[in-house]
Amino acid sequence: MAEEDQARATDRGGSGRHRDPATRRPAPGREGATRASARRLDRARRRRRGAVETVAAVAGLLALVGYVNWWSEPTGEDPAEPDGLPAVVGRPSLPSNQPTGQAVPGLRPRERSPSPSPTPASPSPPAVPVSVSVSRVDIPATVDLTESGERDWVHWGLGGDRATVRKRDGSAEIRDLGGRGERRGWDGNQEMFRWRDGAPVRSVDATPDGVYTCGVDSGFTLAVTTDGRYRTATVYLGVWMARGRLEARLTGGPSRTLRLEERHTSRSAGATIRFRAPEGGRLLLTWTVEESFTRHCGNVGLQAVALR
Repeated sequence: MAEEDQARATDRGGSGRHRDPATRRPAPGREGATRASARRLDRARRRRRGAVETVAAVAGLLALVGYVNWWSEPTGEDPAEPDGLPAVVGRPSLPSNQPTGQAVPGLRPRERSPSPSPTPASPSPPAVPVSVSVSRVDIPATVDLTESGERDWVHWGLGGDRATVRKRDGSAEIRDLGGRGERRGWDGNQEMFRWRDGAPVRSVDATPDGVYTCGVDSGFTLAVTTDGRYRTATVYLGVWMARGRLEARLTGGPSRTLRLEERHTSRSAGATIRFRAPEGGRLLLTWTVEESFTRHCGNVGLQAVALR
């Protein structure tokens, strides 16, 4: 009987000493403490999880900002544009209150001012070739200075050894620079001269007058200004028992020489000078006695100069 009671006791779980602790019910006070601890542990776990997630989110945001900053900064491979901004658009910046350039009406924001067209360099004017030539020509019986001197002309000797007549309203390019020796008037030249546009003598039908000067190295010095174009000057001259030397020289340029000689009597001729030099220069003419063949005033004579 005792054995049956012991067996029933065993089937019911036996005494408290032999019961499995896991199947043991906690006491009412202890059960409340355990549940509170579990809730505190759960809250702590959630806080730790939230902190970890917050740290991870902040770290990811920082990494993203750093990547964007690195990607937007110009490098050696991203040259800045002419207006000062990099080729890759970076972080926006606040507008400056200082003007960065001159305002151009009609331009939209971010539109560049048109670049001025380069001014083409002015071409240099072509160099004027400098040339001079001298040739001898015969003088006709009558020389019409109005026709042969379209631009300018000068005649010497009408009315005295110092008298000159010029083309009225001419270019005034012929200048008398004087010369060595005493000038004298002469009215026995073989050729005649006439004109219809003179000053102070308006017109003359025919005059043999001219001037001369005696002795070696005596003579006349004339000048004709240049304008960059080809011009032709004709000098009407003569000798008496002498050899005359005509030199035509461009200022700073070449020169040409012509000689006229007569040992026993007088001779006249025309010297045609064709020349060209830059504007502002001049053709210098010297007509002098190179040799005299008599002790009685071997000389050179001058009647007129015509320019066309």
